Amino acid sequence: MSHGYEAGRLDLPFVGICTFGKYPLQLDWNAIDADVAVLGAPFDLGTQWRSGARSGPRAIREASTLFSFGHSGAYDHEDDITYLPAGSTRIVDIGDADMVHTDTLTSHANIEYAVRKILAAGALPVVLGGDHSINIPCIEAFSEQEPIHIVQFDAHLDFVDERHGVTRGHGNPLRRAAEKPYVTGLTQLGIRNVSSTAREGYEAARAMGSDILSVRQIRKLGTEAVLARIPEGKRYYVTLDIDGFDPSIAPGTGTPSHGGFTYYEVLELLDGLARRGTVAGIDLVEVAREYDPAGTTAILAAQVLLNFIGRILHHRHP
Repeated sequence: MSHGYEAGRLDLPFVGICTFGKYPLQLDWNAIDADVAVLGAPFDLGTQWRSGARSGPRAIREASTLFSFGHSGAYDHEDDITYLPAGSTRIVDIGDADMVHTDTLTSHANIEYAVRKILAAGALPVVLGGDHSINIPCIEAFSEQEPIHIVQFDAHLDFVDERHGVTRGHGNPLRRAAEKPYVTGLTQLGIRNVSSTAREGYEAARAMGSDILSVRQIRKLGTEAVLARIPEGKRYYVTLDIDGFDPSIAPGTGTPSHGGFTYYEVLELLDGLARRGTVAGIDLVEVAREYDPAGTTAILAAQVLLNFIGRILHHRHP
């Protein structure tokens, strides 16, 4: 039986199987045939304070059903563009990478394997975390791809090299990325206030090719000036930590930090990236349902991702 308005079904958000955006489920990773493949990475053993980000993929998927657009796509009257039009939007949800409790290396290896399968299929990987350590295997999956420039939205620098033997926690991912020969540079946006990284980490990040801007600095510069600092025409990997947003709109995270981004500040930068170069990969991390009683953080995550995906596909094929 077919589903959707044309088949006589209303299919409200709370009806049906809860995939990302209610897009088709494809659990055969050898048969991915899509422009975008969404993967869950429900891992939070890398957290240093409050765990709970393992609930992120399910929370984001559930929230994303609010934006399942039926047959008409998502019309934006400000842009006069219909994003994610049905018939020409090929997105699949491929389920979750397998997690092995207490085993970071195996869990990360499973995430890397899944991202490699997406890349081999020629699709854009969109990974739902999980804590920010899941970015490490995501970036490792790009080892046989063309070089990438990483754009990070985050309250924290996440550039710790090693602390008490930990090298693959949620404070390490951007340091691990900077070490890769195929990562040509980093733009770290939203970094602010009391950070998880010491002064030496900031110095090391800049020495390894990072451009670091706080929210206040970004507001003074403006969107276009910030985008102008990011190398044009490159392949971008975008990593979105939900704590980059202000906790007034994103309370559901393990390490909230006041003074963060508003929704449109991030969306305008993401739209600019989609116009400026090729987005090669995305992850969104640190959503924790346990601290999100009204579900607003998960809704924000889903809304940001669907708007970003829509703009990527539109600017790729206007």
